[in-house]
Amino acid sequence: MEFGPILSTLRRHKITAFLLVAEIALTCAIICNAVFLISQRMERMKMPSGVAEHQLVMLQVANIGKQPDAKARTEADLAALRRIPGVKQVALVSQVPFTNSSSNSSIRLDPKQKLPTLNATQYFGQDLIKTFGAQLVAGRDFRPDEYMDYDAVMRNVDLVRNRTPSVIITSELAERLWPGESALGKRLYFADIGVRVIGVVKSLIRPSLFLGDDAAQWSMVFPLRMNTDNASRYVLRTDPRDRQRVLAAAATTLRKLDPHRIILKKRTLDEIRSDFFRNDRAMAGTLLGVIIALLTVTALGIVGLASFWVAQRRRTIGVRRALGATRSNILRYFQTENFVLATIGIAIGMMLAWGINLFLMQHYELPRLPWFYLPVGAVALWLIGQLAVLGPALRASNVPPVVATRSV
Repeated sequence: MEFGPILSTLRRHKITAFLLVAEIALTCAIICNAVFLISQRMERMKMPSGVAEHQLVMLQVANIGKQPDAKARTEADLAALRRIPGVKQVALVSQVPFTNSSSNSSIRLDPKQKLPTLNATQYFGQDLIKTFGAQLVAGRDFRPDEYMDYDAVMRNVDLVRNRTPSVIITSELAERLWPGESALGKRLYFADIGVRVIGVVKSLIRPSLFLGDDAAQWSMVFPLRMNTDNASRYVLRTDPRDRQRVLAAAATTLRKLDPHRIILKKRTLDEIRSDFFRNDRAMAGTLLGVIIALLTVTALGIVGLASFWVAQRRRTIGVRRALGATRSNILRYFQTENFVLATIGIAIGMMLAWGINLFLMQHYELPRLPWFYLPVGAVALWLIGQLAVLGPALRASNVPPVVATRSV
């Protein structure tokens, strides 16, 4: 197919051709970045939690007033919850993943260090590692004699200073603090208080990601025993098929032990996670809608332009048919013409997509757009363009040679 006649025709319709090229370029630029943002949201929603999500349920309770016998009440609660059929582990914990409420602390590697090295989440609770189902990849879990009462520590910090408490950290936090080294036996400092790393878990996500996804796995677990005056979340581990039954039974059990207690929430961890990423799903859905709308508008623009040109060139097409052009020649001509316009628009759109990404990087801290998203957008627009022009091109190929003999 000679490109000369095509380029000659496009020069005679500069404004129309420019508008279509501009539409394709803008669509390409937006689609490339939108697809990239969707992939970012989808990847974020898949981030590992480090816990046995499908086996965990949570009940958040609230007492009316301070309980003078909170420790005894907590032990009675835990004992009763363990007796529920199907319950494997129970713990009263300070925090639960994906709850968007986080207790954190600054970490130093040297007690004389002026500025902290980083900020990490603190998890408290007896048997938390076992209940959560976190996977130890180095070291060990806490021994029973290592646990201290949270209230006692808060009243007298010297209880901690007089001994070196243990801590379990995540593998990402260990690598961030001591790259390429074993974290076991190393010490962390909180002001002048030092703790010793005795274990490393593969993963344990922070309850809130306010510091960004890069810090999502900077978590620590301390051997502090909680009671219902300083913690409100009971976590139970059971088989996935028993979760709803166990939730209902646990709520009934806790109400029987204290009818005045308020159960604020009772949910599976899967439900908690789903709510946590609700905005990400909404954003991905919105961007997907934008992509579909843009592709639809672009396809309709191509159809409209091609139909307009077919109507304008009926006599010219008839002349070509009379001179021996076949239907496939006419069909190929319009498809090639559209391919040329789409290619120009896509080339401009790729440069525009890169520019938009640089703007988003500077103002919204988004990562750089990977190069392979550009050809993905190009292929999508090429396919849409060829499909959109197919109908008008088929109509053009069906123009009979007799049209050439008619007066204008």
